[in-house]
Amino acid sequence: MEALFSGLVGIFFAVALYLMMSKRIVRVLLGIAILGNAVNLLLFTAGRLTAAVPPIIPKGAETLADGAANPLPQALILTAIVISFSFFCFLLVLTYRAYQDLGTDDTDEMRVAEPEDQPLPPMGY
Repeated sequence: MEALFSGLVGIFFAVALYLMMSKRIVRVLLGIAILGNAVNLLLFTAGRLTAAVPPIIPKGAETLADGAANPLPQALILTAIVISFSFFCFLLVLTYRAYQDLGTDDTDEMRVAEPEDQPLPPMGY
C-alpha cells in the first residue's frame, strides 16, 4: 500500500511542477494546490499506513504499543492543510484582483503592463 501512495505522491509532484511552470496564473494556482496535497500525502505515507493500533497510550502504560500509528505526522498534516488552504485563498484573491486590474491572466501580458520609461530603483545607498 505504501508503494502505491509513494507512486501517487510522485505523480502529484510531477503534475504540480508541470502546472506551476505554465504562463497562466490559474494553472499556477492549481499547481500550488496540488503541491500542497502532495506534501500532505507524503507526510501521511511517512507516518505508516498499515498500523492497526490507534496512537493511544493504554491505561497503566508508559509508551505507545508496538505497531501504533505515529501521531506526529497526523498533527503536521492537519496544520499543513489549514496553512495551504489559507495560502491558496490569499493567492486566489490576489489573482482575481490582478485580473480585474490588468484584464489578463497571462504572465507575459502582465509584464507588458509595467511602465517602460520608469527610472531604475536605487542600486546602493
